[in-house]
Order: sequence, then C-alpha cells, then structure tokens
Amino acid sequence: MKTILLLEDLPEIRAWMRNLVLQVFPGATIHESARVQDALGVVAAVRLDLALVDLGLPDGSGVGVVARLRDLQPEAQSVVVTIHDDDEHLFPALQAGAFGYILKEQARELITEQLQRISQGEPPLSPSIARRVMAYFTEKAKPRANPSPLPNVSLTERESEVLLRVAKGYTLPEIGVQLGLSRHTIADYVKQIYRKLNVSSRAEAALEAQRLGLFG
Repeated sequence: MKTILLLEDLPEIRAWMRNLVLQVFPGATIHESARVQDALGVVAAVRLDLALVDLGLPDGSGVGVVARLRDLQPEAQSVVVTIHDDDEHLFPALQAGAFGYILKEQARELITEQLQRISQGEPPLSPSIARRVMAYFTEKAKPRANPSPLPNVSLTERESEVLLRVAKGYTLPEIGVQLGLSRHTIADYVKQIYRKLNVSSRAEAALEAQRLGLFG
C-alpha cells in the first residue's frame, strides 16, 4: 500500500482529492498538509511513495516541496495538481522534479484515469499540458542555423542502462529489480547521471536519453 502526501490548502478540495486518491489507491496512508512548511516536515520524516502537490499555498509555492522530495527521496514521485495552465508554473515544476502535472478543472473521471497511470510508470499529464510539453521539446530539438556542438557527455554502460529506464518512467525500485541492484544504489546512479547531464527532472532526462540514442 502506498504512503501519500496530499498538499492542498482548501479543505473542500483536499477532501475531494482524498476521496479520489483512496479510489485510485485503496488502503493508502495519506498525510495531509495545508502549508508548505508542514509538507516539508512530512517529506523529512516520512518515507513517501507519492506526493500530490498544489502550487499556490499560503506560505509559498509547492515547487519547493517537489524539489525537496526529489533531493531527499528520489525514488518517490511528485505530481502537481493545480489550476495553473501556463508555462510559468509548468516548467519550473518539471525542472524541480515533478513526474506529472494535472489540472483540477478536469472531470473527476479523467483525473482518476491520469492517476492510475502512475502504477503503470506513465507520467500523469493533462492533455493540454502534454501538448505543451511535447511542443517545448520538439522546438528544443530543432536544428539551429549555426548549431553549437553537443556537449560530450560520457556515461558508463551502467549509467546508460539506468538513464534509459528512468526516461521510460520506471521507478527506482523497479529499476533496481531489473538490474539486480538496491534502490539506494540506483538513487546514487540517478544523482550522478543528472549531474553529468545537467538535468533535474525525468522529462529532461528523457530528452537527453533520446539525444544520446539510448532508445535505439
């Protein structure tokens, strides 16, 4: 059973999300927070599987919680659940390490379906958000008139194996099972890979894996 952090300041929305989460993840242990500082305390004290994070909180942005969870518990996943459908909120969240980005305005059935994708290793993204992300990376991948040489990134064979699986959406425990390594060893590899590639999220890692030809 999963242990989940639910960060949302409005009580009625928090109750709605709690019911939705229990529908998708029956029997889950849910830690609820209404403030960033409270959520950071949970991140520091509780081993989490998933965090559902709002962005606009009374004492700051939920992006800080996403980043802190990535640093302390890289095997856990963060999903932003918000009303903000714009680049100014989306890309900082992804860069901080968010695994998914869901808009609250959607129908309950659609949000339920998106959360169910987590168990399949697929990033839960609202359709408009998925289109924006794809457009961003498509534009970024276009050749320039006078392209700068690609950085010469040297990954070991093992790092390449880990990066490919991270880019495909596998969790750290799943990668550990596949490669016969502990979760903590995989977490160390991920930190090394992110540092070498100068990336900080799975979305950026997936783009780099594609650039390096790891998808074949």
